[in-house]
Amino acid sequence: MSEAKKGIKLFEEQQVRTVWDEKAEKWWFSVVDIVAVLTEQSDYTKSRKYWSVLKVRLKKEGSELATNCSQLKLEAADGKKYLADVADTEQILRLIQSIPSKKAEPFKLWLAQVGSERIDETVDPELSINRAIQNYRRLGYSENWINQRIKSIEVRKALTDEWDKSGVQQGQEYAALTDLMSNSNSH
Repeated sequence: MSEAKKGIKLFEEQQVRTVWDEKAEKWWFSVVDIVAVLTEQSDYTKSRKYWSVLKVRLKKEGSELATNCSQLKLEAADGKKYLADVADTEQILRLIQSIPSKKAEPFKLWLAQVGSERIDETVDPELSINRAIQNYRRLGYSENWINQRIKSIEVRKALTDEWDKSGVQQGQEYAALTDLMSNSNSH
């Protein structure tokens, strides 16, 4: 696992156990650890109890968050691995919305801002292109690289549109054509 994948942190002052799923290419976070941080509980037992009560409340509200959580073996304070409830990024963001807490408020404000931006982008898609360019700049890519990247996205979109018109099925056929293109470009 790369250093970047080991170094993810949501909260600076408290440990949140995470697992990177190579196959799904996503993070899994310990739900109880997130609850502990947001409720400012230092006692693991109290955090587990809070999560149990919250799961019942969420189910009553019609939320499927608790139902959709997975379980993975995570290392505990005693060094042993035990099954623990884990959630992916989207589920954790939903969990954060469900916990009344001063620590959760900055995340809630950020989620509202991002949601508003995405709604604006549905009205004016150029905003999402501008956001992508800003993000590439923030990551330190050169203007030339950014322009080439935007053009390659445009070309790939035109190509996949043609594949769709020709009846190519997404999935295996797309993968085969993409592999063929990659192999021909590397020679």
